[in-house]
Amino acid sequence: MSEKPIIELRDVAKSFGTVKALNGINANIREGEFFSLLGPSGCGKTTLLRMIAGFEDPSGGEIVIDGKSMRGIPANRRPTNMVFQSYAIFPHLSVAENVAYGLKRKKLPKSEVTDEVNKALSMVDLSGYGGRAAHELSGGQRQRVALARALVMRPKVVLLDEPLSALDKKLREQMQVELRQLQQSIGITFILVTHDQEEALIMSDRIAVMFEGDIAQIDSPEGLYRHPVSKRVASFIGVMNFLDARTTGQSDAGVSLDIPALGKVTVPASHVPDGLDANSVESVGVRPEMLTILFDERETAEAVAKGVVTSTSYYGDMTYYSVALNETKAPVTLSMRNTAGRSVLPAGSEVRVGWGAESIVLFE
Repeated sequence: MSEKPIIELRDVAKSFGTVKALNGINANIREGEFFSLLGPSGCGKTTLLRMIAGFEDPSGGEIVIDGKSMRGIPANRRPTNMVFQSYAIFPHLSVAENVAYGLKRKKLPKSEVTDEVNKALSMVDLSGYGGRAAHELSGGQRQRVALARALVMRPKVVLLDEPLSALDKKLREQMQVELRQLQQSIGITFILVTHDQEEALIMSDRIAVMFEGDIAQIDSPEGLYRHPVSKRVASFIGVMNFLDARTTGQSDAGVSLDIPALGKVTVPASHVPDGLDANSVESVGVRPEMLTILFDERETAEAVAKGVVTSTSYYGDMTYYSVALNETKAPVTLSMRNTAGRSVLPAGSEVRVGWGAESIVLFE
Protein backbone atom coordinates (compact mmCIF):
# COMPACT_ATOMS: atom_id res chain seq x y z
CA MET A 1 0.00 0.00 0.00
CA SER A 2 1.29 3.43 -0.98
CA GLU A 3 0.97 6.70 0.93
CA LYS A 4 0.02 8.34 -2.37
CA PRO A 5 -3.70 9.20 -2.54
CA ILE A 6 -5.62 7.61 -5.39
CA ILE A 7 -8.80 9.47 -4.38
CA GLU A 8 -9.04 12.95 -2.86
CA LEU A 9 -12.34 14.14 -1.44
CA ARG A 10 -12.30 17.92 -1.11
CA ASP A 11 -15.19 19.41 0.82
CA VAL A 12 -17.64 17.09 -0.98
CA ALA A 13 -21.27 17.96 -0.22
CA LYS A 14 -24.57 16.58 -1.46
CA SER A 15 -28.13 17.76 -1.00
CA PHE A 16 -31.38 16.25 -2.20
CA GLY A 17 -33.70 19.24 -2.21
CA THR A 18 -33.69 20.57 1.35
CA VAL A 19 -32.14 17.37 2.76
CA LYS A 20 -28.36 17.43 3.28
CA ALA A 21 -26.88 13.97 2.71
CA LEU A 22 -23.22 15.03 3.00
CA ASN A 23 -21.95 18.11 4.81
CA GLY A 24 -18.55 18.62 3.22
CA ILE A 25 -16.39 15.49 3.31
CA ASN A 26 -12.61 15.78 3.31
CA ALA A 27 -10.52 12.61 3.06
CA ASN A 28 -7.74 10.96 1.09
CA ILE A 29 -7.93 7.28 0.12
CA ARG A 30 -4.53 5.72 -0.53
CA GLU A 31 -3.40 3.79 -3.55
CA GLY A 32 -3.67 0.05 -2.92
CA GLU A 33 -5.55 0.18 0.38
CA PHE A 34 -8.77 -1.47 1.48
CA PHE A 35 -10.83 1.46 2.73
CA SER A 36 -14.26 1.13 4.33
CA LEU A 37 -17.09 3.62 4.76
CA LEU A 38 -18.86 2.47 7.92
CA GLY A 39 -21.99 3.88 9.50
CA PRO A 40 -25.68 3.38 10.22
CA SER A 41 -28.35 3.58 7.52
CA GLY A 42 -28.84 7.11 6.25
CA CYS A 43 -25.39 8.40 7.24
CA GLY A 44 -24.41 9.18 3.62
CA LYS A 45 -21.90 6.39 2.95
CA THR A 46 -23.67 4.96 -0.13
CA THR A 47 -24.28 8.46 -1.50
CA LEU A 48 -20.55 9.16 -1.20
CA LEU A 49 -19.68 5.89 -2.97
CA ARG A 50 -22.11 6.66 -5.80
CA MET A 51 -20.54 10.08 -6.26
CA ILE A 52 -17.06 8.53 -6.51
CA ALA A 53 -18.49 6.15 -9.12
CA GLY A 54 -20.10 9.01 -11.05
CA PHE A 55 -23.73 7.94 -10.54
CA GLU A 56 -24.43 11.11 -8.54
CA ASP A 57 -23.03 14.62 -8.92
CA PRO A 58 -21.78 16.53 -5.86
CA SER A 59 -23.69 19.64 -4.84
CA GLY A 60 -20.36 21.13 -3.82
CA GLY A 61 -16.69 20.29 -3.53
CA GLU A 62 -14.51 18.15 -5.75
CA ILE A 63 -13.63 14.49 -6.25
CA VAL A 64 -10.15 13.80 -7.63
CA ILE A 65 -9.15 10.31 -8.83
CA ASP A 66 -5.54 9.57 -9.72
CA GLY A 67 -4.74 13.28 -9.83
CA LYS A 68 -7.61 14.20 -12.17
CA SER A 69 -10.78 16.06 -11.24
CA MET A 70 -13.92 14.03 -11.91
CA ARG A 71 -16.07 17.10 -12.45
CA GLY A 72 -18.17 16.41 -15.55
CA ILE A 73 -16.64 12.94 -16.09
CA PRO A 74 -19.40 10.30 -16.54
CA ALA A 75 -19.31 6.95 -14.75
CA ASN A 76 -18.25 4.97 -17.82
CA ARG A 77 -15.13 7.12 -18.27
CA ARG A 78 -13.91 6.93 -14.69
CA PRO A 79 -11.13 4.50 -13.62
CA THR A 80 -13.58 2.82 -11.23
CA ASN A 81 -15.89 -0.16 -11.33
CA MET A 82 -18.68 -1.04 -8.93
CA VAL A 83 -19.93 -4.27 -7.38
CA PHE A 84 -23.53 -3.84 -6.26
CA GLN A 85 -25.37 -5.32 -3.31
CA SER A 86 -27.70 -7.20 -5.69
CA TYR A 87 -24.74 -8.41 -7.88
CA ALA A 88 -26.64 -7.11 -10.99
CA ILE A 89 -25.51 -10.00 -13.19
CA PHE A 90 -27.57 -10.97 -16.22
CA PRO A 91 -29.45 -14.24 -15.53
CA HIS A 92 -29.89 -15.07 -19.24
CA LEU A 93 -26.13 -14.93 -19.92
CA SER A 94 -23.44 -17.44 -19.05
CA VAL A 95 -20.75 -16.70 -16.50
CA ALA A 96 -18.21 -15.87 -19.23
CA GLU A 97 -20.70 -13.67 -21.08
CA ASN A 98 -21.43 -11.74 -17.91
CA VAL A 99 -17.74 -11.15 -17.23
CA ALA A 100 -17.07 -10.24 -20.88
CA TYR A 101 -19.94 -7.75 -21.15
CA GLY A 102 -17.87 -4.62 -20.57
CA LEU A 103 -14.97 -5.83 -22.74
CA LYS A 104 -17.26 -6.52 -25.69
CA ARG A 105 -18.57 -2.99 -25.55
CA LYS A 106 -14.96 -1.87 -26.04
CA LYS A 107 -14.92 -3.93 -29.26
CA LEU A 108 -11.78 -5.87 -28.33
CA PRO A 109 -10.71 -8.91 -30.41
CA LYS A 110 -12.50 -12.12 -29.41
CA SER A 111 -9.27 -13.91 -28.45
CA GLU A 112 -8.26 -11.04 -26.16
CA VAL A 113 -11.70 -11.02 -24.53
CA THR A 114 -11.47 -14.76 -23.87
CA ASP A 115 -8.00 -14.43 -22.32
CA GLU A 116 -9.06 -11.55 -20.07
CA VAL A 117 -12.23 -13.34 -18.95
CA ASN A 118 -10.26 -16.48 -18.07
CA LYS A 119 -7.78 -14.42 -16.05
CA ALA A 120 -10.57 -12.66 -14.15
CA LEU A 121 -12.37 -15.94 -13.39
CA SER A 122 -9.10 -17.42 -12.13
CA MET A 123 -8.65 -14.45 -9.79
CA VAL A 124 -11.98 -15.17 -8.11
CA ASP A 125 -11.50 -18.96 -8.06
CA LEU A 126 -14.09 -19.67 -10.78
CA SER A 127 -11.85 -21.24 -13.42
CA GLY A 128 -13.91 -23.67 -15.50
CA TYR A 129 -17.22 -21.98 -14.69
CA GLY A 130 -17.34 -19.82 -17.84
CA GLY A 131 -19.94 -21.92 -19.64
CA ARG A 132 -22.28 -22.25 -16.70
CA ALA A 133 -25.57 -20.34 -16.70
CA ALA A 134 -25.71 -17.49 -14.21
CA HIS A 135 -28.98 -18.72 -12.69
CA GLU A 136 -27.31 -22.03 -11.76
CA LEU A 137 -24.86 -20.35 -9.37
CA SER A 138 -24.99 -20.06 -5.61
CA GLY A 139 -25.07 -16.66 -3.92
CA GLY A 140 -21.35 -16.78 -3.22
CA GLN A 141 -20.56 -17.72 -6.81
CA ARG A 142 -22.74 -14.90 -8.15
CA GLN A 143 -20.86 -12.49 -5.91
CA ARG A 144 -17.57 -13.74 -7.41
CA VAL A 145 -18.92 -13.30 -10.95
CA ALA A 146 -19.87 -9.70 -10.17
CA LEU A 147 -16.38 -9.12 -8.78
CA ALA A 148 -14.73 -10.71 -11.83
CA ARG A 149 -16.82 -8.47 -14.11
CA ALA A 150 -15.48 -5.46 -12.23
CA LEU A 151 -11.86 -6.64 -12.19
CA VAL A 152 -11.74 -7.60 -15.88
CA MET A 153 -11.98 -3.91 -16.78
CA ARG A 154 -8.74 -3.27 -14.84
CA PRO A 155 -10.03 -0.32 -12.82
CA LYS A 156 -7.80 1.65 -10.49
CA VAL A 157 -10.53 1.55 -7.82
CA VAL A 158 -13.12 -1.15 -7.09
CA LEU A 159 -16.25 0.12 -5.31
CA LEU A 160 -18.18 -2.36 -3.17
CA ASP A 161 -21.72 -1.47 -2.10
CA GLU A 162 -22.47 -3.94 0.73
CA PRO A 163 -21.71 -6.87 -1.62
CA LEU A 164 -21.93 -9.55 1.09
CA SER A 165 -25.15 -8.54 2.83
CA ALA A 166 -27.30 -11.13 0.99
CA LEU A 167 -25.10 -14.07 2.03
CA ASP A 168 -25.64 -16.30 5.05
CA LYS A 169 -23.34 -15.81 8.05
CA LYS A 170 -20.87 -18.62 7.35
CA LEU A 171 -20.49 -17.80 3.65
CA ARG A 172 -20.26 -14.10 4.42
CA GLU A 173 -17.37 -14.70 6.83
CA GLN A 174 -15.62 -16.85 4.22
CA MET A 175 -16.05 -14.20 1.53
CA GLN A 176 -14.73 -11.48 3.83
CA VAL A 177 -11.43 -13.33 4.10
CA GLU A 178 -11.33 -14.13 0.37
CA LEU A 179 -12.06 -10.55 -0.67
CA ARG A 180 -9.34 -9.23 1.61
CA GLN A 181 -6.80 -11.75 0.31
CA LEU A 182 -7.76 -10.96 -3.31
CA GLN A 183 -7.36 -7.23 -2.76
CA GLN A 184 -3.94 -7.72 -1.20
CA SER A 185 -2.79 -10.00 -4.02
CA ILE A 186 -3.78 -7.68 -6.90
CA GLY A 187 -3.01 -4.40 -5.11
CA ILE A 188 -6.04 -2.45 -6.41
CA THR A 189 -7.74 0.07 -4.13
CA PHE A 190 -11.01 -1.30 -2.75
CA ILE A 191 -13.64 0.95 -1.15
CA LEU A 192 -16.31 -0.89 0.81
CA VAL A 193 -19.62 0.47 2.08
CA THR A 194 -20.95 -1.47 5.07
CA HIS A 195 -22.96 -1.03 8.25
CA ASP A 196 -21.37 -4.16 9.76
CA GLN A 197 -18.68 -3.18 12.26
CA GLU A 198 -17.03 -6.61 12.37
CA GLU A 199 -16.87 -6.76 8.57
CA ALA A 200 -15.11 -3.39 8.43
CA LEU A 201 -12.65 -4.35 11.18
CA ILE A 202 -11.77 -7.66 9.52
CA MET A 203 -11.29 -6.38 5.97
CA SER A 204 -9.95 -2.83 6.14
CA ASP A 205 -6.63 -1.06 6.24
CA ARG A 206 -8.50 2.08 7.33
CA ILE A 207 -12.10 2.88 8.17
CA ALA A 208 -14.08 6.11 7.97
CA VAL A 209 -16.89 6.11 10.54
CA MET A 210 -19.78 8.28 9.34
CA PHE A 211 -22.77 9.81 11.10
CA GLU A 212 -25.38 12.13 9.58
CA GLY A 213 -23.33 13.19 6.55
CA ASP A 214 -20.02 13.72 8.35
CA ILE A 215 -16.91 11.63 8.98
CA ALA A 216 -16.48 11.26 12.73
CA GLN A 217 -13.11 9.48 12.60
CA ILE A 218 -10.73 7.88 10.09
CA ASP A 219 -8.28 5.37 11.51
CA SER A 220 -6.98 1.83 11.31
CA PRO A 221 -9.26 -0.87 12.76
CA GLU A 222 -7.08 -1.08 15.86
CA GLY A 223 -6.93 2.68 16.20
CA LEU A 224 -10.70 3.01 16.02
CA TYR A 225 -11.25 0.22 18.51
CA ARG A 226 -8.61 1.24 21.04
CA HIS A 227 -8.71 5.02 20.66
CA PRO A 228 -12.20 6.22 19.62
CA VAL A 229 -12.44 10.01 19.58
CA SER A 230 -15.99 10.14 20.95
CA LYS A 231 -18.53 8.10 22.87
CA ARG A 232 -20.58 7.80 19.69
CA VAL A 233 -17.72 6.20 17.76
CA ALA A 234 -16.86 4.00 20.74
CA SER A 235 -20.40 2.67 21.07
CA PHE A 236 -20.67 2.02 17.32
CA ILE A 237 -17.41 0.03 17.11
CA GLY A 238 -17.85 -3.08 19.25
CA VAL A 239 -19.06 -2.98 22.86
CA MET A 240 -17.94 -0.33 25.33
CA ASN A 241 -18.76 0.17 28.99
CA PHE A 242 -19.26 3.84 29.85
CA LEU A 243 -18.58 4.76 33.45
CA ASP A 244 -18.95 8.00 35.39
CA ALA A 245 -15.62 9.57 36.31
CA ARG A 246 -14.17 12.68 37.90
CA THR A 247 -10.72 14.22 37.38
CA THR A 248 -8.78 14.58 40.64
CA GLY A 249 -5.45 15.74 39.26
CA GLN A 250 -3.14 16.07 36.29
CA SER A 251 0.65 15.81 35.98
CA ASP A 252 3.36 14.75 33.56
CA ALA A 253 2.56 11.18 34.56
CA GLY A 254 -1.01 11.42 33.31
CA VAL A 255 -4.57 12.18 34.44
CA SER A 256 -5.76 11.01 37.85
CA LEU A 257 -9.40 9.95 38.04
CA ASP A 258 -11.95 8.76 40.55
CA ILE A 259 -14.17 6.14 38.87
CA PRO A 260 -16.85 4.98 41.36
CA ALA A 261 -17.29 1.58 39.67
CA LEU A 262 -13.56 0.83 39.55
CA GLY A 263 -11.73 3.05 42.01
CA LYS A 264 -8.94 5.60 41.71
CA VAL A 265 -6.53 5.45 38.79
CA THR A 266 -3.95 7.49 36.92
CA VAL A 267 -4.26 7.07 33.16
CA PRO A 268 -0.75 7.32 31.64
CA ALA A 269 0.01 10.45 29.63
CA SER A 270 0.65 8.27 26.55
CA HIS A 271 -3.03 7.22 26.67
CA VAL A 272 -4.45 10.73 27.05
CA PRO A 273 -5.77 12.04 23.68
CA ASP A 274 -4.09 15.14 22.27
CA GLY A 275 -6.07 18.27 22.99
CA LEU A 276 -8.17 16.67 25.73
CA ASP A 277 -9.20 19.04 28.53
CA ALA A 278 -8.61 16.77 31.53
CA ASN A 279 -10.86 18.90 33.73
CA SER A 280 -13.80 18.28 31.39
CA VAL A 281 -13.65 14.47 31.65
CA GLU A 282 -17.06 13.25 32.81
CA SER A 283 -16.91 9.62 31.75
CA VAL A 284 -14.52 6.89 30.70
CA GLY A 285 -14.84 3.77 28.60
CA VAL A 286 -13.51 0.25 29.02
CA ARG A 287 -13.96 -2.71 26.68
CA PRO A 288 -15.43 -5.98 28.05
CA GLU A 289 -12.26 -7.96 27.33
CA MET A 290 -10.20 -5.46 29.34
CA LEU A 291 -11.99 -6.53 32.53
CA THR A 292 -11.02 -9.94 33.92
CA ILE A 293 -12.68 -12.10 36.54
CA LEU A 294 -9.99 -13.41 38.90
CA PHE A 295 -11.23 -16.96 39.46
CA ASP A 296 -8.33 -17.96 41.72
CA GLU A 297 -7.81 -16.12 45.01
CA ARG A 298 -4.08 -16.12 44.28
CA GLU A 299 -4.54 -14.26 40.96
CA THR A 300 -3.55 -10.60 40.96
CA ALA A 301 -3.99 -7.63 38.64
CA GLU A 302 -2.83 -4.02 38.40
CA ALA A 303 -6.10 -2.99 40.07
CA VAL A 304 -9.01 -4.98 41.52
CA ALA A 305 -12.68 -4.15 42.08
CA LYS A 306 -15.21 -6.28 43.92
CA GLY A 307 -18.53 -7.11 42.32
CA VAL A 308 -21.55 -9.37 42.01
CA VAL A 309 -22.61 -11.20 38.81
CA THR A 310 -26.09 -10.02 37.81
CA SER A 311 -26.48 -12.10 34.61
CA THR A 312 -24.58 -14.58 32.45
CA SER A 313 -24.68 -15.11 28.65
CA TYR A 314 -22.94 -18.25 27.38
CA TYR A 315 -21.70 -18.16 23.74
CA GLY A 316 -19.70 -21.38 23.62
CA ASP A 317 -16.19 -20.02 23.21
CA MET A 318 -16.94 -16.96 25.37
CA THR A 319 -19.13 -16.08 28.33
CA TYR A 320 -20.35 -12.52 28.79
CA TYR A 321 -21.04 -11.42 32.34
CA SER A 322 -22.90 -8.42 33.69
CA VAL A 323 -21.26 -7.44 36.97
CA ALA A 324 -22.23 -4.74 39.45
CA LEU A 325 -18.94 -3.31 40.72
CA ASN A 326 -18.30 -1.61 44.05
CA GLU A 327 -22.04 -1.41 44.75
CA THR A 328 -22.72 0.84 41.73
CA LYS A 329 -26.19 0.47 40.21
CA ALA A 330 -25.35 0.07 36.52
CA PRO A 331 -23.50 -3.21 35.84
CA VAL A 332 -20.58 -3.48 33.44
CA THR A 333 -20.22 -6.11 30.73
CA LEU A 334 -17.09 -8.22 30.70
CA SER A 335 -16.08 -11.20 28.57
CA MET A 336 -14.16 -14.31 29.54
CA ARG A 337 -12.89 -17.08 27.30
CA ASN A 338 -14.18 -20.52 28.27
CA THR A 339 -10.98 -22.46 28.84
CA ALA A 340 -10.75 -26.09 29.96
CA GLY A 341 -11.75 -26.48 33.60
CA ARG A 342 -13.16 -22.95 33.94
CA SER A 343 -16.73 -23.02 35.17
CA VAL A 344 -19.44 -20.57 34.12
CA LEU A 345 -20.49 -18.46 37.10
CA PRO A 346 -24.20 -18.10 37.88
CA ALA A 347 -25.95 -14.85 38.74
CA GLY A 348 -25.36 -13.87 42.36
CA SER A 349 -21.72 -14.97 42.41
CA GLU A 350 -19.35 -12.63 44.24
CA VAL A 351 -16.26 -11.93 42.13
CA ARG A 352 -13.05 -9.96 41.99
CA VAL A 353 -12.50 -8.11 38.71
CA GLY A 354 -9.03 -7.14 37.54
CA TRP A 355 -8.30 -4.19 35.30
CA GLY A 356 -5.49 -1.83 34.32
CA ALA A 357 -5.02 1.91 33.81
CA GLU A 358 -4.03 1.56 30.14
CA SER A 359 -7.44 0.04 29.31
CA ILE A 360 -9.28 3.23 30.28
CA VAL A 361 -10.45 5.54 27.44
CA LEU A 362 -11.17 9.15 28.36
CA PHE A 363 -14.16 11.11 27.09
CA GLU A 364 -15.18 14.71 27.56
